[in-house]
Amino acid sequence: MKKLIISLFLCLSFAVAESPKPNVLFISIDDLNDWVGAMGGHPDIKTPNIDKLAAKSMLFTNAHCQFPVCGPSRTSIFSGYRPDTLNIYNNDSKTKDENVQKMAKEMDNRLLHEYFRDNGYKTMAVGKLMHKHIPAKSVDMSGGRGGFGPSPKKRINFVSKNTGTDWNAFPETDEQMPDTKAASWAAERLSEMHDKPFMLMVGFLRPHVPWNVPQKWWNLYDPEKITLAPYKRDDLDDVPKISRASNILNFMPQTEWAIKNNKLRQATQSYMASVSFVDHCVGTVVNALEKSAYKDNTIIILWSDHGYHIGEKGTFQKHSLWQRATRVPFIISTPGMTPGKSQKPVELLDIYPTLLDLCGLPANMKNEGRSLKPILGNSDSTWDKVAITTYRKQEKHCKATNTPYIEQPSHGIYDERYHYIIYSDGSEELYDLQKDPNEWHNVAVDSLYASIKKRLKDSFDKQMKPGK
Repeated sequence: MKKLIISLFLCLSFAVAESPKPNVLFISIDDLNDWVGAMGGHPDIKTPNIDKLAAKSMLFTNAHCQFPVCGPSRTSIFSGYRPDTLNIYNNDSKTKDENVQKMAKEMDNRLLHEYFRDNGYKTMAVGKLMHKHIPAKSVDMSGGRGGFGPSPKKRINFVSKNTGTDWNAFPETDEQMPDTKAASWAAERLSEMHDKPFMLMVGFLRPHVPWNVPQKWWNLYDPEKITLAPYKRDDLDDVPKISRASNILNFMPQTEWAIKNNKLRQATQSYMASVSFVDHCVGTVVNALEKSAYKDNTIIILWSDHGYHIGEKGTFQKHSLWQRATRVPFIISTPGMTPGKSQKPVELLDIYPTLLDLCGLPANMKNEGRSLKPILGNSDSTWDKVAITTYRKQEKHCKATNTPYIEQPSHGIYDERYHYIIYSDGSEELYDLQKDPNEWHNVAVDSLYASIKKRLKDSFDKQMKPGK
């Protein structure tokens, strides 16, 4: 009997040793739209490292952020809640990381990395992950976060007190960039031995403004030969008034201004240079994983917090419900998976439950997203969700009552073909992305599309108000 017990113990120990929990390499990129080679968003972009990762992963080509601004988007990802649930619609004090941590606790919830640490994972973080940083005490190891610089002492190409938007070939070397330092810190962690499964979170700042990167990244692109973003001068003639008021920030560079001042090609080149720079940083980390002892048992997830307009719709900005600002790169690689692409509409909100599912951790019933595990390796699987992006303008002031108020949120809804926007005043936009990928023709008033609008609205109501 004693020998039998010992034998069973040894078998159990062997099974545990052979099937450890997978590690997680969690990579976030700030303000990266679909200008990634694997996504086909721009014909001239050079992103060899992200493309290589995408080729062995599941690439979600129809993934959208919950909110087209950093703070609310990242708060949603890390908390697992929709912006409407959190009542967070701006970059304000609510999105300060310690406040998000406190808010989650008050809602009897745990942030993503806290949940992993509670379930036996070693958590490590460097760079921009939540809006500012990851609170050092909420992880086991922190590499801190650099600023959006370095930058020249004076603005060169665009001056506005409301935005850091500018672009230059600056500084001289990659080593002066915070993202290079973050990538090196992460690579060092991957070269070390860890006594339990880990979650290594790496947040890269570029291509967030200012689009300052060393000259060698600018040299990848000839400004006279690069393809400019599709732009139509009368594009906004068929959208409702609230759309123009909500989605266009006048203090950001406008496309007509860039054309008039001969800045359009240079601004486009600077964004592309910033994208190629951050792709190099991604390569530093992923290559370090490939050389490590963890390469065969690590999940890689890469995402951007929202997209960015580079001249489309007449502007250079995020802050809109149009596809350019909501569509994001979203890649998941799991050990031994069948790579592929999925056009299913998915949300960044799905990150939290997906990682728990892939790592065999208990589901967090507070999550408002859905695990993407059924789609991984099986892009033809049934998927009845739509992707929802929320946006609302700043706080207003009612003169009649002398009180502040927040207008009702507006929402964008995506399925595999259509994009339907419902504004706070009931105004609408509808785009057939198969026929009109640039969203130039608003067909919301066409009665032929009434059933499509109803179907998308019903799906929206079901997801936003489950059980009702």
